[in-house]
Amino acid sequence: MWITNNLRIIIQATLIFTVYSCTVNHMTESSLKQDIINTEKAFEKMANEEGIAEAFYYYADTNAVIQRNNQLIKGKSNIYHLIKTNEIYYQATLKWAPDFVDVSTDGTLAYTYGNYIFEYYDKDSIRQTSTGIFHTVWKRQEDNSWKFVWD
Repeated sequence: MWITNNLRIIIQATLIFTVYSCTVNHMTESSLKQDIINTEKAFEKMANEEGIAEAFYYYADTNAVIQRNNQLIKGKSNIYHLIKTNEIYYQATLKWAPDFVDVSTDGTLAYTYGNYIFEYYDKDSIRQTSTGIFHTVWKRQEDNSWKFVWD
């Protein structure tokens, strides 16, 4: 009888713990995804209010990489320099929002993708629009903020 009662308690406790763990993990995954969405929104807002170069510098991991004109630009300082010194980014606007977000099981990496709209003035001062698909890989920092490692 003692074994049966203890076994029943152990089984019940295990079930409760399992259900609780699944719920906590789901909530954590959901909240991490929301963190990424909020980070994307703040990144876009900063790009349009303070400048694209400043936003990319702020949200880039130290070792971030971007691909532009079929070249890899490595490191947040090089990314900043590329954007800051390129006339195409003067008076440009960049709009985007992720259509999809996923987060690694341990909550340290995430990725997003979606559509972007880049509007800029060409060399003849004519407003141009470029659209496309972005893909960003995010890395969680020690302070729990997110910085991109690939864009």
